Amino acid sequence: MGNFASIADSRAIEDETPWAARDVARTMHEYVGRAKTAHGARPAISYQLLSDPGSKAITLTWAELHGKVTQAANLFRELGVGPQDVVAYVLPNCLEAAITLLGGAVAGIVNPINPLLEPEQISAILRETKAKVVVTLKAFPKTDVPQKVAEAVRFAPGVKAVVEVDLVRYLAGLKSLIVPLIRPKNPVAHNARTVDFTAGIARQPADRLTFPDDPADRVAAYFHTGGTTGMPKVAQHKVSGMVYNGWVGHKLLFRETDAVMCPLPLFHVFAAYPVLMSMIAAGSHVIFPTPAGYRGEGVFDNLWKLIERWKCTYLITVPTALSALMQRPINADISTLRGAFSGSAPLPLELFTRFEKATGIQIIEGYGLTEATCLVACNPPEGRKKIGSVGLPFPYSHVRILQKTPEGFRDCAVDEVGEICVANPGVFEGSTYTEVDKNRDLFAEGRFLRTGDLGRLDAESYLYITGRAKDLIIRGGHNIDPATIEEVLMGHPAVAMVGAIGQPDAHAGEVPCVYVELVKGAAATEDELMSYAQDHISERAAVPKHLEILSELPKTAVGKVFKPDLRRLAITRTYDAALAGAGLAAQVTEVIEDKKRGLVARLSRDGAVDEAKVTSVLGGFTRPWEWAD
Repeated sequence: MGNFASIADSRAIEDETPWAARDVARTMHEYVGRAKTAHGARPAISYQLLSDPGSKAITLTWAELHGKVTQAANLFRELGVGPQDVVAYVLPNCLEAAITLLGGAVAGIVNPINPLLEPEQISAILRETKAKVVVTLKAFPKTDVPQKVAEAVRFAPGVKAVVEVDLVRYLAGLKSLIVPLIRPKNPVAHNARTVDFTAGIARQPADRLTFPDDPADRVAAYFHTGGTTGMPKVAQHKVSGMVYNGWVGHKLLFRETDAVMCPLPLFHVFAAYPVLMSMIAAGSHVIFPTPAGYRGEGVFDNLWKLIERWKCTYLITVPTALSALMQRPINADISTLRGAFSGSAPLPLELFTRFEKATGIQIIEGYGLTEATCLVACNPPEGRKKIGSVGLPFPYSHVRILQKTPEGFRDCAVDEVGEICVANPGVFEGSTYTEVDKNRDLFAEGRFLRTGDLGRLDAESYLYITGRAKDLIIRGGHNIDPATIEEVLMGHPAVAMVGAIGQPDAHAGEVPCVYVELVKGAAATEDELMSYAQDHISERAAVPKHLEILSELPKTAVGKVFKPDLRRLAITRTYDAALAGAGLAAQVTEVIEDKKRGLVARLSRDGAVDEAKVTSVLGGFTRPWEWAD
């Protein structure tokens, strides 16, 4: 474990040797092989299908995991996957998801896909990545993943084989006998070959690869960002960037005696890289509870007991999960816990304080992004943690705060807000995305990835995220950071989650609008929360023009508030009100995303409508619209 308490420590680690000269694995197979050699008999990954702390669990040692990864890679090669071909997986968390992630990266390019997406979105990603093999579930009660994938593969003709994972082996007792009898019929709506995962890998050698393992660095993973609109951007990750994430985790954070509770999905970079890659480098033990992680039935109610069961030293979490956890009593012995890592979204101060008070454990907040193969910065576990900061850049991660001017890029002064730009071993310079057009203007000075995040560096090089460049609410030319509104409302005791956006306004272009989710069992009215906002938001222009309580805010699979859905709600409400106010019998039926125009309102009409008047009324807004018919 290297010392990492200040930026000087980070630079001292860099000065030991250049990154290119570090003794790290050059291929994914060598990487897992090193863990087998150093930690063969130690536990690597544990998984339980059900959240009950006494339910059946299966654990793989490092030697067993290495064997399964080798077999999976050999199977994928047998199915026609070469070094530049894609193995996609649409799986909830299970041991097979981890094996496929690693085995797919050994054989070719692995492409994890969010199983919560709809068939057309999954299909769009399969076509964009030109996937040859898809690994997914065999039909199983209470999941529609196999049905969605079967439908998606119909429209992705490049897929030649569908490899099915049967979750029955994770069941015990009566359930293991009943489920095979009551399971839904397996969907076959495509022409691809179907292969059973367990039988398929059992035929392959576990002690060697059946193909050469080329040590040259290459793209080994595709991760989609978004994809929730059916138009994904696909980020490319090289072996070197994946190994870098694990090296950082081992060097600065984890050791072989650690047990890490990770209820985050393996299709997301947070679980795949800072967690799984770090476990491989350090020989630590990672536990994945239930297929859906934090979304799984009973996970929040049982999480403290699961931490006690597995004697966990670290918890991996996100702000939405922490908020839910803090509504439950600590009903187990969690004395083994040393820390909790939070990422994916800024952590409200109130939540940080509440968690520390309840557990005695500090949350370590970090920053990463899919486009940089994840890790960029982290609050130093052994050093000063600055509340509201995402910490110090990791060794070999260079962060600059830049502003674009007509003459080029300008470095911002200490504490001056600009765009966060990153260069590190996880940044694939010039080729972040598979689609060439999406890489245009993405790099400052050809090297520093423009993250689209706004932030600042203080005098000690701690990084602060101040907002998303594209999330800014621009009210009559005045820039409003949504965090200004969100942080104030998070201070209200009844509020669990907040999402502030700009809603269309015919006068100012945009005005602030905020959606709120209440703490379970709490009561507050919209008028009460609006008064609270007016009293506590110091910037007058940032006071919301509209506040609405929703039973649940739309969220991504890793718990971030999904703002495009909030924008859709606001566009629909605003346009409908304007049309009704003008006495026009037309209304918004849906808000779609167009590649060039962004969010577009689609209108329907009740009978004859004065189209010129509709054009006049909606012409006052900057957002586009069109007729649905």
